[in-house]
Amino acid sequence: MLLVGTFPFNAFLAGFLSCVGFFALTVCLRMQVDPANKEFSGISPERAFADYCLANLVLHLVVWNYMG
Repeated sequence: MLLVGTFPFNAFLAGFLSCVGFFALTVCLRMQVDPANKEFSGISPERAFADYCLANLVLHLVVWNYMG
């Protein structure tokens, strides 16, 4: 079997970066929503969740385009 291009490697990188990016975004959401964390007291939980959804949409669009 002859492999042409870098599709398998790009798909692996996209999958790996998707997992790492999703983990980082989820950690950021949990930090912003945690009532014990006073650093993000100015951000409402609804705003934090909306930012999380938008960032996930952008992340998945980038991953989808990178896979080819």
